[in-house]
Amino acid sequence: MGFHPQYLESFLRTQHYLLQMDGPLPLHYRHYIGIMAAARPQCSYLVNLHVNDFLQVGGDPKWLNGLEGAPRKLQHLRELNKILAHRPWLVTKAHIEQLLKAEEYSWSLAELIHAVVLLTHYHSLASFTFGCGISPEIHCEGGHTFRPPSVSSYCVCDIANGNGAQEEMLGNHLVTETSCEVEALMEKMKQLQECRDEEEASQEEMATRFEREKTESMLVVTAEDDEMVPARDVSRHFEDTSYGYKDFSRRGEHVPTFRVQDYSWEDHGYSLVNRLYPDVGQLLDEKFQIAYNLTYNTMAMHKDVDTSMLRRAIWNYIHCMFGIRQVYDDYDYGEINQLLDRSFKVYIKTVVCSPEKTTKRMYDSFWRQFQHSEKVHVNLLLMEARMQAELLYALRAITRYMT
Repeated sequence: MGFHPQYLESFLRTQHYLLQMDGPLPLHYRHYIGIMAAARPQCSYLVNLHVNDFLQVGGDPKWLNGLEGAPRKLQHLRELNKILAHRPWLVTKAHIEQLLKAEEYSWSLAELIHAVVLLTHYHSLASFTFGCGISPEIHCEGGHTFRPPSVSSYCVCDIANGNGAQEEMLGNHLVTETSCEVEALMEKMKQLQECRDEEEASQEEMATRFEREKTESMLVVTAEDDEMVPARDVSRHFEDTSYGYKDFSRRGEHVPTFRVQDYSWEDHGYSLVNRLYPDVGQLLDEKFQIAYNLTYNTMAMHKDVDTSMLRRAIWNYIHCMFGIRQVYDDYDYGEINQLLDRSFKVYIKTVVCSPEKTTKRMYDSFWRQFQHSEKVHVNLLLMEARMQAELLYALRAITRYMT
């Protein structure tokens, strides 16, 4: 994240508030929820980080032997954690009611909002962690690093620590080959902008294009392996290890499209969070806005480029995979197929939906001409779009319970 200081400042400010400042949940609960959330996508790096933090703030070591050793109140959170991590569109007000009406183990609304923000924060941060190849130290179980082609003598773990800020140019042959790719992408962006100015599709056509893209996203395969066995230091913190991501509308099952005109972050989620957990709505909103609007007006070796169309396509593709449709701005989902090639879609879907299956080959295969800092920028978009999608489903369920 050090490549993008404006975002990093916002991220650290938000995370510090969630973990350290006054709030509904005690400190050791916050870190334990972080462990629970990071364990679902099998992110050993984040789990181990919060195990240490949990103990430092006085957490009971017995809780770390497994979820059954934790208080019943936290155990009750496991179902919501599981669904939000893998299939957030299945969250209903019944799940919320079970937590708020659990007699002596019940959660208050404010505590639940705090927990939901922590869960979604660490689910999405796990995606960023795997997307950048940040893993435990090499001598630890599951430890490895990516070494992207645009990075010379330092690994991604060095990048995370702010070391090695210089990036090398690729070999002459690769630069020549891939410069054609980036110029082709820029030409597509130019053509799409011209089409926007000339053509105005009907509402029915816009809806059809969304449904087509949603269906096509189901055909994107994340990895060859159907199932991965979690490391022992991770699996003890959650149950039902076989439960994972399933496509939004698979095998004929129909889940209604989530339309942001009916429930959006700006008009509904933001105010709900801010009301029950003051200042956090504002912090999250700033972080979403910075990630969405962040640009250096560059694409690989090209400068003075308007990248808004590309950034918007990435963000909306992620929401589309979660069944969320942007209706307010009449977004044309046909643009996604024009701008995101198959290898990039595979990378996006894997990092967002099954991050533990992310491989170096996937990382290397998309946008080969772009600098490493630009790929980190992509991962910031993936992380924040995923977090907002999860939050929308959870906060809508809480709102429905309240009304």
